Amino acid sequence: MTETLNSEPTPEQAALFARVRRMMLIAGLTTALAVGAVLVAIGYRFFRVEGSRPAVDVTATLPKDAKIIATAVTGDQLVVTLDLGGSVQIRTFDPRTLRSTGTLSFAREP
Repeated sequence: MTETLNSEPTPEQAALFARVRRMMLIAGLTTALAVGAVLVAIGYRFFRVEGSRPAVDVTATLPKDAKIIATAVTGDQLVVTLDLGGSVQIRTFDPRTLRSTGTLSFAREP
């Protein structure tokens, strides 16, 4: 009747407990590293300067009687196709600054 309920663990049990503690420590550190990586990725996307620029309002003047036929956006250019009284002209713009980067005119041969 004087038997104790919490006896000292055997050497095999102590080795097993140490091994379980070591595996839990590795799992906890791996989880903390993964959560930290996700938070860094979110912070990078949130505070990146390139994606947070103010809106720019620009008015482009077109020649008289010009009609816009088509527009397109690529990764680094904004393309506007114009009809200038029978001839076609393509104008390209930088989408970040909205400045003209070039003009390509087409005309019919006489």
